[in-house]
Amino acid sequence: MTIVQMQQRGGNRTAGRSKLPIIAALDIGSTKICCMIAEVASRPGKERGDPRSGLKVIGFGQTVSRGVRAGSIVDINEAECAIRLAVDAAERMAGVSISDVYIGISGGRPQSRCVNGRARTQNSVVSRRDLDHSVTTALTQVNVGKRKLLHVTPINHGLDGVNDIATPIGMHGDVLSTDLSVTSVEPAYLNNMILAVEHAHLRPAGFIIAPYAAAKAALTADELALGTFVIDLGGALTSVGFFNNGQLVSADSLPLGGMHVTHDIAQGLSTTIAHAERMKTLWGSLLPNGHSDREMLAVPALGERGVDTVHKVPKSHLTNILRPRLEEIFELVAVQISEMAFATPGAGRVVLTGGGSLLTGIRELASAVLQRQVRLGGTTGFAHVSEQAKQAQFSVAAGTLCYAARPDTQHGVSEEFEKFYQHSQMGYLRRVGQWLADAL
Repeated sequence: MTIVQMQQRGGNRTAGRSKLPIIAALDIGSTKICCMIAEVASRPGKERGDPRSGLKVIGFGQTVSRGVRAGSIVDINEAECAIRLAVDAAERMAGVSISDVYIGISGGRPQSRCVNGRARTQNSVVSRRDLDHSVTTALTQVNVGKRKLLHVTPINHGLDGVNDIATPIGMHGDVLSTDLSVTSVEPAYLNNMILAVEHAHLRPAGFIIAPYAAAKAALTADELALGTFVIDLGGALTSVGFFNNGQLVSADSLPLGGMHVTHDIAQGLSTTIAHAERMKTLWGSLLPNGHSDREMLAVPALGERGVDTVHKVPKSHLTNILRPRLEEIFELVAVQISEMAFATPGAGRVVLTGGGSLLTGIRELASAVLQRQVRLGGTTGFAHVSEQAKQAQFSVAAGTLCYAARPDTQHGVSEEFEKFYQHSQMGYLRRVGQWLADAL
């Protein structure tokens, strides 16, 4: 079964609550694993409004990530235990037992490509079959190899040279064209993620790439329509997504994040990683004049004990360590942004999410490096959610909930292409076996 075919199998169970539908989201990151459970007060899947307004968050749980490195599972048993802890905390708070979860992911080396397909309409009126044919024509240009399709998004339709048509079915015309965004990930990464979740006695109902999820939680409708870049600053990975006309156009990631900043502090000040993280959280600032040279920090020396082993350094020295690493991250992001399809140079604002966006002065630094308008994004628009869950580091989990309430229908993937895609992923002997089975 391909990822685009994966749908929710079964439902989550309530225990002494109302009969409203229950959905659950899981964010498996390198520093934390977070689970959110919500009631669907209305049916956003049948509405055009914001799905956040129809969700009531009733359960929230998080734990320190274990068995995960750079977004990938490296120890199934450790990851299973961490997932169980986060889910159990959310279930206890919500008073429900869940079995199906949608999962936000950041690893797997995501790749995006935009392609165009054209098809002649059969009766000069666009039918469903014509739309499927144009999409299939576009998809056949994508050589995904053994990679798994995660998101297939029609971002633009054209009819006889007229572009930006949202729904061409039923319109008159001879030549239909479709611009398609295809995002894929490594199969081993996804299979190991499924294995860890299933070991925790949960069923993956679907997957969503981290910047796509963060956008669903943090972006306004106008930002989605006008063209916006979402930068999710995670623990070990920084994910980037570009959105235009309300659709995901491109997604990418780079292997740098908040953990690298923490390690820079630990090495630069010769202290423990735990104390480096504490200093970054409490006193980290990227503003050039954010701290006076007279303001001092007490730094315990690494591997030593006693009062005499604590030395003092100016707080400004902490800024001198933070800025070079964050500048490097944003410079690499700027290169990715310049290579994204449909991204006009200098146009499109930037929204920062993730735990790394909480650093003082990061908005000003990002704006200076990227040469774009930048704002900080968080979790907004939900009916009921705790103040903790509204913070920027939980944008992916909250956005995954929105995706669970209204999953992509993947209407662009026709049965014709599904057969082609499955056939391309079979080995020679399996294709012969399938041919013999179809012949009998």
